[in-house]
Amino acid sequence: MISAVPHIVAWNLTRRCNLACAHCYIAAGSWHAAGEELPTSDCHRIVDEILAVNPSPMLILSGGEPLLRDDLESIAARASAGGATVVVGTNGTRLTDARIASLMAAGVQGVAVSVDSLDPVYHDRFRHGAGALSDTLAAVERLSDNRLDLVLQTTVTRGNQAEIGRLASLAADSGAVAFNVYFVVATGRAGTMKGMSTAENDDVLTELAALEREYRGRMLVRSKCQPQIMRHVYDSDPESPLLNYATRCPCGVQYCRITPDGKVTPCPYMEVVAGDLSAQSFGEIWSDSPVFGDLRRGELGGKCGRCGYREICGGCRARAFAETGDYLGPDGSCGYEPDGVESPVTRTREITYGTPARAELEWSPEAAERVARIPSFVRGVVTHRVETFAADHGHDRVTAALLDEVRSQMPIDFSKRRPFFSRKRE
Repeated sequence: MISAVPHIVAWNLTRRCNLACAHCYIAAGSWHAAGEELPTSDCHRIVDEILAVNPSPMLILSGGEPLLRDDLESIAARASAGGATVVVGTNGTRLTDARIASLMAAGVQGVAVSVDSLDPVYHDRFRHGAGALSDTLAAVERLSDNRLDLVLQTTVTRGNQAEIGRLASLAADSGAVAFNVYFVVATGRAGTMKGMSTAENDDVLTELAALEREYRGRMLVRSKCQPQIMRHVYDSDPESPLLNYATRCPCGVQYCRITPDGKVTPCPYMEVVAGDLSAQSFGEIWSDSPVFGDLRRGELGGKCGRCGYREICGGCRARAFAETGDYLGPDGSCGYEPDGVESPVTRTREITYGTPARAELEWSPEAAERVARIPSFVRGVVTHRVETFAADHGHDRVTAALLDEVRSQMPIDFSKRRPFFSRKRE
């Protein structure tokens, strides 16, 4: 069983939104009311409960459109001050310089915005908002100017499949730390959308695996809700850092979602309720939920259970639930057909993402304090890489100066960002 730690918590703070995107899993829109949301005091309590379980999670504050909440900065500041790495997910249309400054003052470390096409007709129609693309691209420039980490996100469909390479280029040229491509799960307003064929999914995954190699060291490239990328990577690129992950579907194991009214689900795309924060603490739900217990045991059915790639992929559990009503069932978006019950593939790389940091060298107090501030999900891999660098350069002790040297050797230009290795939170 994979170690169950809530490394990443996605929180839909509101269903209110100035857009009404065609694929919205939470069916957000302008008709929702603030009264449907948890009050600030409850949000602060829940933040504290999350930090009691994991003192250094990544907390993704999203919506709807989270910028519509006047207390967004208050919630972010509470989490950041407590040790969380806070990221805000927004459509970007309301992201002014003043709001960026406000978010940064609250300790927000990054912002994820969505660009689904470079064609304004497609993007604006998909997002149901005239001028949305222009406004979002302007926000991307503002984030770069303000040196706030950018994640660019795209939902892939038949309509924009041919643009994935150009969108990745836009993300890289904009200084994004990551380019995430989401595959549609039939939930919320996307319940009536016709997804791509299994062959089309495979084509996109093949392209993403190539783009991950192209941008490696400069920008992360990841598939979301399509862990089948692991099969493509395993077969074509055994040195890929993607193989450091235990699985590409961490829902209920290392990841969960909180709804605007305080329900906890395995991920934003799965509506199965694992617990209710109005009646239980976050820790109680995380430890005791039968839903989470099922997902952690990982006893998959159908072809996912027979597949040789099940331990590195496992299929999308949300899509299995949306299509079959069984979150342990098969993911029908996958074109691979196992031949009987296949033996699990043999890993070529050690799992480091999501594993505890295991220091083998001595760390100075300042160096240890700095690495303790990075998200728990990546602390193991960072510790491993730092100690490998130290050994390769003849050091038997990790110091703050060595961390600065490691940072200077990274391909990504961290001089323009507020890195996790910074001496203090700004």
